Parts: sequence; structure tokens; C-alpha cells
Amino acid sequence: MKKIRKVVFPVAGLGTRFLPATKASPKEMLPVVDKPLIQYAVEEAIAAGMDQMIFVTGRTKNSIMDHFDKAYELEAELEAKQKTEMLNMIQSILPSHVSCVYIRQSEALGLGHAVLCALPAIENEPFAVILADDLIDGGERSCLTQMVEQYERYSSSVLGVERVAEDETHKYGIVDSVPLEKNVHRIDGIIEKPSPEDAPSTLAVVGRYILTPDIFDLLKKTERGAGGEIQLTDAIAMQLKKKQVLAYEFNGNRYDCGSKLGYLQATVEHALKHDELKGTFKDYLAKLDLDSFS
Repeated sequence: MKKIRKVVFPVAGLGTRFLPATKASPKEMLPVVDKPLIQYAVEEAIAAGMDQMIFVTGRTKNSIMDHFDKAYELEAELEAKQKTEMLNMIQSILPSHVSCVYIRQSEALGLGHAVLCALPAIENEPFAVILADDLIDGGERSCLTQMVEQYERYSSSVLGVERVAEDETHKYGIVDSVPLEKNVHRIDGIIEKPSPEDAPSTLAVVGRYILTPDIFDLLKKTERGAGGEIQLTDAIAMQLKKKQVLAYEFNGNRYDCGSKLGYLQATVEHALKHDELKGTFKDYLAKLDLDSFS
């Protein structure tokens, strides 16, 4: 069984829900306290043992490449002013053993198409997919670390899932599954964004996947589905007819940073845990007169 070393970040989306902030800057570069969303995602992948970051990008995404590149002028300025702590922080954004690949997605044809664009960099290896706007705080063991452990146990594709409210099933891919053990389910079916009356469960696929390389042949055969896009869940639905695919209920808190409310929740809760801010920010919130904003 090959070790998972590669992870795909589909970052070509337009981020229209955050306009005008995302007019010229990617939504993945929106900061949660002092780090952009994409950095949280990359750190999660590195913590899970991966060392090849594959970014499927689009127009206006150059700032992602710049963020993970060396900043000679900034580093020289920090070194000259003896701001050693800041210099070390900047230089450690991407560890030296980690490499980055950037692939342009020419058309925004959906998540399935974005993953298919990564084929030349993946070849015949298992790989992970992270959607950066799903920020997941797994504590000491990141969500992807937990999922890699399940992949190594079962040698199967693994989808990260969590339970959602019945009236929210239309926002997600929903799985029909059979429990195998605590938090681990065998998927028997998957439906993209079903209405509550058509949903087989409330187990929703979120932005974490571990996939075996045969998914690429299935993506090539996948026709446009919901929203006129090539849906990754449609290819997974074909895959599970031939082999076992697992759903894993991860331990941790997910913040839907693709929505304004989820993004603000992530910002507040991460600020309350931030070493530099947590005390003063907590005091600020305690003194805040919420009624004055009604």
C-alpha cells in the first residue's frame, strides 16, 4: 500500500459569496485572525505526513503562489531590523521538505473537473483533497491525520463526513451507509445535494477526501450533474459499485468559511485560542453591549 504523499487543493472558485472582498483576491486568502484559510489547510496536510501540495488554480489566484514562495525583500527587511521572530515565522510557512505544484483549471466546471486537472501530478498514487473553505479544528490530531489512519487500516477511499440538520441536506453530498465501527461507515450510495425528503441520511460529505487513483478514469466518464458541473460525488458513486468506499465521522469542529457566518465563527473562536489575543479579546467580548447592535 502506497503512502499518501500528495494533496490537491481546488482553489479556482470565484468566491462570489464574499464579494467585493474576493474581486481581486482569492477567498482562500481570507485571513482567520493572522493566517489565510489556505495556510490552515496546508498545515493540516503537512501534519498528516504529506509533502507535495498540488494547487488547482484559476485567474486572480497568484497571491496563493506568492504566499508560499520565498519573499526575499520582506525577509531582508526583517533581518535588517532584527525582527527574528517574525522572520522565522515567515520562513516556516512552508517547510523545506514540502514542494508545491500549480495547475491552471481553464474552466470552472466543478470539483470533479478540478480534481481531474490534478491527474498529471498525481499519476498512479492515492491522494487527498482538501477544500480550504472548510476549516476543521481537529485538536491534537487533525482531521486528515485521522482519515489517513482509516485509509491505512482499510486500504479504501475515505470521505470525511459530519451530521447536519435535515433542512441542510440540499447543501451537501449525502451518503447512504452502514456502520462498520465507531465513526466508520461503509457507503452504499451517495447523492449530491438532495432535498430533505430525498436524503438517505443526514451524514454530509465535507471538504476532506482520501481517494484511490482509479477515481480519475471514473471522472473522465462523469457527465455534468448538479449545477451543470462535473461532480466528484458522481464519480465516487460509480467507484463504490466496484469497491469499498468509507465515510468517516471525524473528531473536531468544522467551520464553513464559504459562508459569512461560518467565517465569522471561525475568526472569533480562533481568536479566543490565539496566544497573543485570547485574554484581551475575551475581555473585549465580555464588555460588548450586544443590545446596542440590534
